[in-house]
Amino acid sequence: VQLQASGGGLVQAGGSLRLSCAASGFISAINVMGWYRQAPGNQRELVAQITREGSTDYADSVKGRFTISRDDAKNTVYLQMGSLRPEDTAVYYCKAERTTATYIAYWGKGTQVTVSS
Repeated sequence: VQLQASGGGLVQAGGSLRLSCAASGFISAINVMGWYRQAPGNQRELVAQITREGSTDYADSVKGRFTISRDDAKNTVYLQMGSLRPEDTAVYYCKAERTTATYIAYWGKGTQVTVSS
């Protein structure tokens, strides 16, 4: 499975960005996709994830501001980010997981999101 993330950039506080993660390869085995982020000096943390059935989960810090969605026809997961804050600045990574049978996880290359105050 290959993951291609895009959509990062520089935005002012209060602004919006949409990240995209396009998956290719043996994606039929994947049942969870998510976005993580890592700021300098911090551990990588979950931002949001979505299951094949459409169930979503969000970090408390982004609830009400970010929305994760998926387009199965395009094998793409999106993260719509709104009301951005400087503390949202981080490298954002896409992750795909198979949580049934043998656990497997795939990571995409990160995309930088910078929010200026």
